[in-house]
Amino acid sequence: MHLRTTLLSLLLVAAATLCSGATTAAATAPETAPAPYPAPAGGTRPLNLEIGGEWVGNGISFSAYRRGQSPHGAGPTEEQVLEDLRIVSRHWGLLRTYELTPANEAALRLARQHRIPVRFLLGIWINPEKTPEDRARNEAQVSAGIRAAREYPELVAGLLVGNETQVEWTGHPVAPEVLLRCIREVRAGTTAPVSVADDYNFWNKPRAAAIAAEIDFITLHMYALWNGRGLEEAMEWTAGIYRDIQSRHPGKMIVIGETGWATSHDPAKSAPGQEAALMKAPTDEASQLVYLRQHYAWVARHRVPTVLFEAFDEEWKGSGSGKNPLEAEKHWGVFDENRQPKSSFRTLLREVPFATRRL
Repeated sequence: MHLRTTLLSLLLVAAATLCSGATTAAATAPETAPAPYPAPAGGTRPLNLEIGGEWVGNGISFSAYRRGQSPHGAGPTEEQVLEDLRIVSRHWGLLRTYELTPANEAALRLARQHRIPVRFLLGIWINPEKTPEDRARNEAQVSAGIRAAREYPELVAGLLVGNETQVEWTGHPVAPEVLLRCIREVRAGTTAPVSVADDYNFWNKPRAAAIAAEIDFITLHMYALWNGRGLEEAMEWTAGIYRDIQSRHPGKMIVIGETGWATSHDPAKSAPGQEAALMKAPTDEASQLVYLRQHYAWVARHRVPTVLFEAFDEEWKGSGSGKNPLEAEKHWGVFDENRQPKSSFRTLLREVPFATRRL
């Protein structure tokens, strides 16, 4: 959801209506199961989500930016990145990032230097290529991802090429041929498993097959909250979407790469496609606690690799730093922007001390 615009259009509203829970998801699955994909060139690469024999597939989205910082502005100091790594590594062993930035490259270096027991799903940010400069930026991201995977093989569990570039409502649509070129370059340059991260409303379309055929695993985004679901049906809906995508891509490992529950939203953003129109359930810490209980119980029961969005609130997101403090994009963390655990997360850990990690 990195840099997600709020251009969630009526198309998303319609899609949410169609996917109205596990029953609907099953009903819209293909009548005849597709044949399994042939392995990508060179064979399917396994995704290793263990550290010292411990399964760490319970992940978290990691971003070390504080107030006044952002990926393309002033960044965190190495001391701040290290502080954040130490905070999250107490609870999670799998961290997801979105772009090769100085802060995220520092996180790899510091994790090795300080022997922090984590692995990374490392994001490679891909933008539309409208100019030669756009292509150069994408190539720089691809090169940086390959370099990181080669330099830190014990830390980089997998590489995610592109984030929400194919779903219809994206604010940064990338031509499929551009994305495929980047996937092939990354797979040719490293032995790490490679994926693409996108919303379920891309992966449930026939056109997703061309992308899925060339990657080692699918990274799936789905938010019950964004799709108008209440807490009482959130995990049923989530599980139904997961099963639907499984049925459409037989033989492909699926990692849930984004899901979660925000603790605020702006009620004034009520136009069609905006957050107050899409979100039908409360957004507060008590509601986040209810969701977290369901989320971690489901992951423990099914052992599905899942990345919760996200560790820390990010004040720079949405409308930007210093603007619209209520909007949801700034409030998905289980820690606030001051690195203090929200009451939802404190209560969860009091109830189930190892909920986030040891399964």
